Amino acid sequence: MEPDVLEGGFCNAPIDAAYAFRAAMNAMARPGQIETVAGAQPPGPLSVSAGVVILTLCDPETPIYLAGDHNCTQVRDWITFHTGAPMTGPADAIFALGKWSDLVPLDQYRIGTPRYPDRSATVIVEMDELSNAGETLSGPGIETATNLSLPDRQRFQQNATLYPLGLDFFLTAGDRLAALPRTTKIAGVS
Repeated sequence: MEPDVLEGGFCNAPIDAAYAFRAAMNAMARPGQIETVAGAQPPGPLSVSAGVVILTLCDPETPIYLAGDHNCTQVRDWITFHTGAPMTGPADAIFALGKWSDLVPLDQYRIGTPRYPDRSATVIVEMDELSNAGETLSGPGIETATNLSLPDRQRFQQNATLYPLGLDFFLTAGDRLAALPRTTKIAGVS
């Protein structure tokens, strides 16, 4: 294990994790709302916000699938050291992480079962930019409507039709994150 994987975690773990958890839950409760997070300095190509989500929500009980360039020694070792989360393939992942083009097709991830809809994957999509422009979102947690830049409107719309099954998403870029739970309805660009 390289010495640099020992670095980049939360400096003040209890405080940083509490702020990060609140930001992640606020984002999931208010789809389309962009949160700014700090506290992690993960190795590239992992963004600060994706690193914060991993440090906050992953542990030895949450297998992670790393897609594309994110499946590299530095990222695997950093995640393993800081969270203990095991690496796995897409079919067994509780979390999947990577660029959109490396994460699709979405049907390779667990969407839950009618009896246990919560046994689905959460997909962390690393994006170049995250903004409140683009597709129109509505549903629980959104007062009327909001906008969010999405990589593929049609696939998110298909995911929403699976409710109560389906995937939940965190969208990350730099130190910014937003969430898109399966309950969110997606319309075209407004």
